[in-house]
Amino acid sequence: MKNRAHSLLKTDFRRNWVLYAMFLPVAAYFLVFYYAPMVGVSIAFQKFNMRRGIFGSDWVGFDNFATLFSGDTFPLVMRNTSVIALLNLTVGFVVPIILAIVFSELRDSAKAYKRTVQTISYMPFFVAAVVTTSLVKEFLGASGGLTKILSFFGLEQQNWLANPKPPVFWIIMCATEIWQGMGYGAIVYVAAIASINGDLFEAAAIDGANRWKRLWRITLPSITPLIIMMLTLKAGTVLMTGFDKALLLYMPKTYDVSDVLYTYTYRMAFSAQADYGLSAASGLFQSAINTTLLLASNYISRKVAKTSLF
Repeated sequence: MKNRAHSLLKTDFRRNWVLYAMFLPVAAYFLVFYYAPMVGVSIAFQKFNMRRGIFGSDWVGFDNFATLFSGDTFPLVMRNTSVIALLNLTVGFVVPIILAIVFSELRDSAKAYKRTVQTISYMPFFVAAVVTTSLVKEFLGASGGLTKILSFFGLEQQNWLANPKPPVFWIIMCATEIWQGMGYGAIVYVAAIASINGDLFEAAAIDGANRWKRLWRITLPSITPLIIMMLTLKAGTVLMTGFDKALLLYMPKTYDVSDVLYTYTYRMAFSAQADYGLSAASGLFQSAINTTLLLASNYISRKVAKTSLF
C-alpha cells in the first residue's frame, strides 16, 4: 500500500511538475513568514531579554499570563473587547449583506447610479486609520458637524469621544467600522447575488411572488452558504478588529469604556519599559480565543445549517 501511494505521488509529480514548481515560492513564503516565526510563541513563557534571545532567556512559566489577568482593569478590558466584538459580529456583519441586497434590487435603468454609489461606498475602506479617526474627531468633537445635528434633536452638545458613559464609545467604534468596511464587505455578496440563476426570479414573478418574497425565498437561501462561511471567518478574527482606531480615539478619561485587550497590552508592555513576554502572552491568549471562536462557529454552522467552512 505504501509503495503504491509512493508510485502514485511520483507519477503525479512527473505529470504536474510545472504546478509543483509554481507552488514552491508560495510554500517558501508561508514557511518563512508564517510557520518559522511560530517559534516566538515561547516568548510568552519567558522573561524575554533581547540580548540573550529566545533560547537564552529565563523561563517563567505562566507568570506573564498571571500578570496579564491580574491587572485591576482586566475585567473592564474584557467587557469592552467582548461588547465591541459582539457589535461587529452582529450589526457590523449584517450591514454589508443589506447593502449588497439593496444594490442587487436596483433596476437595470439605474446602472450608472448603482456603479457610482458602489464606488463611493468602497472608498472608505482604503482610507488610513489615522485619517478615519481624525474625521471622527472632527465630526464628533464639541463643535463638530454630527454633534450639532445631534444637539438639534435634543441631545447634549459635547465632545462625544470624551463621554465615559456606556455605550457611547462602543457605538462610535461600531459605526466607524461599519462606515469604513460595509462597501468593501458587500463586494462578495453582490457577486454571489449576481450569479443566481435569473430564471428562478422570472418563474417566481410569474407565480405572483413580489420582491419581498423573491428576496426571502430565492436570494437569501441562495447566498446562505456564503453568509455562513463569511460569519465563520469573521468569528475567528473578531477580537483583532479595531485596535488601531481604539488606540487613536481613546483617552484616559474613557479608559473604562474604550480600553480593549490590544490597547491594554500595549500600555502594560510598552509604557514604561518593553515587556515582550507579556505582549507575547496577550497575543497567544487572543489567538487561543479566536481559534476557539472559529472552531465553535464552524461546528454550530455544521450542526444547524448543515454547511461549514471545514
